[in-house]
Amino acid sequence: MSKAKNPIGIFDSGIGGMTVARAVKDLLPNESIIYFGDIAHLPYGDKSAAAIQAYSIKITDIFLKAHCKVILIACNSASAAAYELVKEYVGSKSKVFNVIDPVVNFIRENYSDINVGLIGTRQTVGSNVYKKKIEQLDNNIQLKSLSTPLLVPMIEEGFVNGKISYDIIREYLSNPGLADIQSLILGCTHYPLIKDNIDKFYDGSVKVLDSSEIVAASLKAYLEYNLLNNREGKGNYKFLVSDYTPDFEKLTKQFFGEEVKLEKYPLWE
Repeated sequence: MSKAKNPIGIFDSGIGGMTVARAVKDLLPNESIIYFGDIAHLPYGDKSAAAIQAYSIKITDIFLKAHCKVILIACNSASAAAYELVKEYVGSKSKVFNVIDPVVNFIRENYSDINVGLIGTRQTVGSNVYKKKIEQLDNNIQLKSLSTPLLVPMIEEGFVNGKISYDIIREYLSNPGLADIQSLILGCTHYPLIKDNIDKFYDGSVKVLDSSEIVAASLKAYLEYNLLNNREGKGNYKFLVSDYTPDFEKLTKQFFGEEVKLEKYPLWE
């Protein structure tokens, strides 16, 4: 029996991964999505690799029970800490995607001999996962990384446009550690919501890479190549959370682009 109608499972520690879910929804409107926001344990960026791996395996079990054809780790911290473990755990039952490799592949196909910047959480930047993968490309790309821990709480508090957000963004992007870059990776799934302000700061001088769009395009190519794309009807969407807060539900429209209903699904009873 074809797996084409099976859903895509997408998870994150909280709400940021909804930018990836939204990009998938926009590019692949026939696909059904199950989203899991592990808000009982957010942010993953401040957790140990062992803790992130334990949460990721629990969520993976939920997706396997739902027969997800793809499991997409829509979190840079979990992609860095748990991708290899989840891939091994899943085996041939599902295809596992992360939000790092598609971006690295995009850089490999489009760039050489330039400086690329990266902004993300302390965990993502500290893991050096982008640095190691880009160095393996052997195409003379220098990666300049900067952790930007204020951006996630700023976005979640609704400061996406206006003076406060622009001042914080300008302060970070003016850091000498990001000098002379030609392209910038948004290494956190929250950051597409402030891409316009980042573009405004650079005024066309730096190409800003939105990982949510790159990941969605990579997923589309994989599904089509493997004849796993659903070509009929409109997808349906299910949103699970390990804890419920009204604030999280309020933010979902901003991140996903439409009202969603959350179902509480604790990882541990």
